[in-house]
Amino acid sequence: MKKLCALLLLWVLGAVPAMAACDWPEWQHFRQHYISEEGRVIDPAEGRRITTSEGQSYGLFFALVNDDRETFARLLGWTEQHLASGDLTGFLPAWLWGEKEDGSWGVLDGNSASDSDLWIAYSLLEAGRLWDNHSYLSIGTMLLRRIAREEVALLPGLGPVMLPGMKGFAAGDRWTLNPSYLPPQLLARFASLQGPWREMRALLPRLLKESAPQGFSPDWIDWQTDKGWQVADKGPQGSYDAIRVYLWLGMLSDEDPAKGALVAHFAPMQARIAELGAVPERVDSQTGQSQGRGPAGFSAALLPLSQGQPTLATLREQVKQQGVQSDAYYGSVLTLFGTGWDQGRYRFAQDGTLQPRWSESCKAD
Repeated sequence: MKKLCALLLLWVLGAVPAMAACDWPEWQHFRQHYISEEGRVIDPAEGRRITTSEGQSYGLFFALVNDDRETFARLLGWTEQHLASGDLTGFLPAWLWGEKEDGSWGVLDGNSASDSDLWIAYSLLEAGRLWDNHSYLSIGTMLLRRIAREEVALLPGLGPVMLPGMKGFAAGDRWTLNPSYLPPQLLARFASLQGPWREMRALLPRLLKESAPQGFSPDWIDWQTDKGWQVADKGPQGSYDAIRVYLWLGMLSDEDPAKGALVAHFAPMQARIAELGAVPERVDSQTGQSQGRGPAGFSAALLPLSQGQPTLATLREQVKQQGVQSDAYYGSVLTLFGTGWDQGRYRFAQDGTLQPRWSESCKAD
C-alpha cells in the first residue's frame, strides 16, 4: 500500500505544471510589472518606457529559471521581430527600442550590446538543452557564431576579448571594455563550442584582476597597444555596471579552478561592506575610495559572493526590507539574480550549464 501511495504521489506531482510547483514570487512580480503582453520588457525610468536588449535577455533567463515556457516564447518572439529584423540568426539585436521623436515606436539605436547578446545565446542554448527544443539550440548556436564574428576582437598583447558592441569601442590602438559584460559561467558554457570561447575563458581571470588593481572593478577600462590597461575616458568609477562583476563571481561554481583566486582578489569589497554596513554605490577602482550607499539591488547582487561572510545577514535584511519594486527595472533584475540564487532556485555547474531547481522537481534544499 505504501508503495502504491508513493507511486500515486509521484504521478500527481508529475501532472502538476512545473510553474505551479516551483512558483517564484519575485519572478511573478517582475513579469506582472515589467513585461508586456507582447513580450517586451519595459524600463519605466524617467517615463520613457524604453526596452533594451539587456532587459529582453534577462527576462529570457529568468523565464527559463522558472520553467515559464510561454513567457520565454513571447520574449523571444518580440526580441527577434523588433530588435533583430525578424531573424536572430542573421542580425544581432539592436540594444535600444522606444518612442521616436515623431511619436512612432521602433529602434532608437541599432548598435548591439554584447552582454545582452551573450545572455540571449546562453538562454537559448540552455532552453534547448533543458526543454529538448532543437529550434532554440539551433538559433542559439548561430547567434553565438555571429557574436564571435562581429563583437570579438583580438587585442595585441592580451588576446580575444568581447567588445561591448559592434561599433564605437575601438579607436586606433585603443579599445574600451566593460568587465561586467563577461560572465565567466557563460564563457564556461561556450568553451566546448566552436569559436574563441575557450581562449576567452582562460584569459578572463587575468582581465578581471588586472583591470581592478585595488580589488574593485571599474565600469569601463581601456586597453592600449604597448601600454596595457588605461583608465577609460568615462573614468575609473565602478558602480551600476561593475556591481555585476561581483554578482557573476559569487554565482560561479565552487569547482571552477579560477574562483578561489578571484574571490581573494575582490575581498576588499567584502571588507568595505563590513565597514559601511552596506554595499557602496561608487568606488574608484584606482584608489579604492568609495562614495554613498548602494540601493537594495546592490545588496541582492552581493548575496552570492557573501555566502559564509558576516555581511550576509545584513544584506539579506536590506533586500527583505526593500522587496521587489514596481518602478526600478535594474534594481529588480539584480534582486532576481541575487535572491534567486540565494534561495537555491538555480546554480551554474562547472561547465557553465544551468541547474534550475525545477529540473529536480523543486525538491527542498
